[in-house]
Amino acid sequence: MSDLNEVGERDGWRCWLCDAPVDPSASVNADQGPSVDSYATARAKKGERAVERLAHRACNTQRGKTAPVVPWAPDLFVVDPAPIVAVVERLARKGGREVVARCPDAQDAQRAADWLLDRLSRYAPDVSFAVEAQPGGGQFMLVLRAERP
Repeated sequence: MSDLNEVGERDGWRCWLCDAPVDPSASVNADQGPSVDSYATARAKKGERAVERLAHRACNTQRGKTAPVVPWAPDLFVVDPAPIVAVVERLARKGGREVVARCPDAQDAQRAADWLLDRLSRYAPDVSFAVEAQPGGGQFMLVLRAERP
């Protein structure tokens, strides 16, 4: 297992589940304290280390009871947003690309693309993603692509 500080620095001290800041000085026993969540990816080979992500202790505990949901930021103007967890799992497993949302203009699309890439850097740090805003039908489609190493 990696050092908590290493994982925290890599993830910018933000929880991969709720996207809120994690206080590095909080007790690891406190609900809002830092914890490391580890998971093995579908592509992991036997003997490989699991991927580790930073989470609040309470978020990490709650995730053990239910499937995680990574919500889109409420301040983004996106239409028909795809469920982030399902899309990421599909793309990480099979590769390719998928439309994940639509935005009314280029500025909204760029904000959503930047937010999504930042969010995915914590949710799936072992997968490299790219987001394109493609015009079409008077709107902009956000296309998420998993890039193969």
